[in-house]
Amino acid sequence: MKYHIFVGSTLDDLKNERRELARIIIELGHIPVTAEYIDPQAKDADRLLQKIIEECDYFIVVSAYKCCPETEYAIAVKKGIPVIALIIDEKARWKASKKEEEAEQVKKLEEFKKKLRRGAHETWLSTADLCQKAQSFLTREMNLNPRDGWVRGEQAVRPLVANELARLSGENEILRRQIKIGSGEIVTKLREQMKKALKVLALNKVALSFYYVSGENWENTRQFRYLRIFKLLVPELALGKATAEVSRFLGTVLNPDLGKTVRKDYPTPSNTIKKIMADFELLKLVKCVNGEEDAVDEIWEITEYGKELYSAYRMRQLEKVFKR
Repeated sequence: MKYHIFVGSTLDDLKNERRELARIIIELGHIPVTAEYIDPQAKDADRLLQKIIEECDYFIVVSAYKCCPETEYAIAVKKGIPVIALIIDEKARWKASKKEEEAEQVKKLEEFKKKLRRGAHETWLSTADLCQKAQSFLTREMNLNPRDGWVRGEQAVRPLVANELARLSGENEILRRQIKIGSGEIVTKLREQMKKALKVLALNKVALSFYYVSGENWENTRQFRYLRIFKLLVPELALGKATAEVSRFLGTVLNPDLGKTVRKDYPTPSNTIKKIMADFELLKLVKCVNGEEDAVDEIWEITEYGKELYSAYRMRQLEKVFKR
């Protein structure tokens, strides 16, 4: 099952964020949709936009400091399409050139953000943070609010197949009732295992140093919790990343001195990165997919258990709002 997921945002100021969201959607096995290739001056442009959005299963709206396309959002709401709003955090660093200057536009933008906050929403501080929260939100929506989606024509269900599926569904319901007690014990055990894994990640730290383009040695050694590193790597490891790529990503995202640029090759120590990934592998959160002896660099992927653990963690974070 594939879903069409519409990404609505302003164009120039959120170009990189929109591109990364499209990458995340594709890595999740679904189809990103945007309106940036529609000519607003073309005949029937409004009708075409409405038709495109109507055929989507989910709608992501990304808001920063420029007025967002409210028309797209209004269409999604009117058609009952689940909307996920990702609003930039007030603490995020943002260029002044990417902000509205006219008071009327600023007021309009704030009113729109208030409207978004009344629904499912989350704030973001950076592109990496945006991608993490988008992936978490989408996974949650797909589980709690599944849509019709899209299948290939040759995979459409024929009448005889539909009848057989109905019969099997009835048998499965009987089996589910028979194993209810046993499955409950399995779920309880799995939850305890996840709780323990999250505790291990939260309590353990690792020291990371950084090598800058203008530097001659390692600098700015900082302690980082394993949990923070795991959260950052989940979307990055969806399709696999080499150890060098993991080092480059962490060096860029965790760089404590934004005034300096980290070097391209291993801005964080390779032995430390390999230790982190080996520890994650020990916890069954990641796996090395090229174990050959002659492999130049290890390729790491997130495991299904790693995805489940991340989803469980995000659900706990989202549920905190009910405790306030």
